[in-house]
Amino acid sequence: MMFESKWVYIGVFFLSLAIQFLVIRLSHRYHFFIDQHKTNEPQKFHTSATPRAGGIGIFLGAVFLAATPLGWKLIFSILLAFLSGIFEDFHRSIKPKTRLMLQLVSAAAGIFLTHSIVSYLGMGIYLPYWLAVLFSIFSIVGLMNAVNIIDGFNGLASGITLLILLSFGITSRNVGEDELWHIIMIVVAAVISFFLVNFPKGKIFLGDGGAYMLGFIVALIGIFLAGHYTAVSPWYILAVLVYPVWEVLFSIYRKIRAGRSPLEPDGYHMHMLIYKHITKNNPKTSLFILLGCSPFILLPTLYAHNSMANFVTVLLFVMCYMLLYNALHKKETVTFTN
Repeated sequence: MMFESKWVYIGVFFLSLAIQFLVIRLSHRYHFFIDQHKTNEPQKFHTSATPRAGGIGIFLGAVFLAATPLGWKLIFSILLAFLSGIFEDFHRSIKPKTRLMLQLVSAAAGIFLTHSIVSYLGMGIYLPYWLAVLFSIFSIVGLMNAVNIIDGFNGLASGITLLILLSFGITSRNVGEDELWHIIMIVVAAVISFFLVNFPKGKIFLGDGGAYMLGFIVALIGIFLAGHYTAVSPWYILAVLVYPVWEVLFSIYRKIRAGRSPLEPDGYHMHMLIYKHITKNNPKTSLFILLGCSPFILLPTLYAHNSMANFVTVLLFVMCYMLLYNALHKKETVTFTN
């Protein structure tokens, strides 16, 4: 069985890799899914027109999930999550309300099909069923958008996703959840194929479809683990996901404080400040963040059952994040003033 599984992972990898190169070639030939570099948007850090449809290869590789009973239940909801962004990648015309509705439906479908909700928040805190359902749906949609927010540099979103999946994979094996381990490895194989094409040269981007899809997958896996196994603390899930979660929460806070809409894009996310004031290089920015986040993602795997230890890990990350952010933001202010 293990031998057969390895061949499945290898097949997923090469299928996804082949589709990445096919999408790159067709996108340049027929000029669709192209992200133009000559725009004045604050999130643009690439220097050439690049296809933004890497999620297609990941999704088609993930179709292998249908080979397992649990994976089969995931396909429909993953498709909805993917569609909530791929239309935006294709012709930039999907309405925000339509996108949000697709995300809500995909999140609801995911938790009901897999019977996954978080009703126990750790440290003696329980939620009633209806509130647990709403909390779980909100968490999945929130993380879908969080991964999209951190998708700013080559290898960043996919690299963070791989670290998260590594931690969740180890934990799934520790609790004896072999089917979930198999699902995680299929996704890992598909994401690695994209990562190799995206990092460091940025031949193809993840796109909204890919980012929303990966956010959905890691969020649902986290909820599944915390909801089905008492040995997995929900604070462990938060600790592993803390970088994208805190990035989106802090982004909302600082924009509201500045009197701007939380939906309005700006150039003050952590990865952007690191690029401008530390690395001044696209792939080096991703490496800087991946190395900085890896202890906070991987170490909680050692104490996945311990809510207090993971709570402290979350606080420690937030403190480190804010210290670095404030230092970089002061440089931003000085540069702007000069």
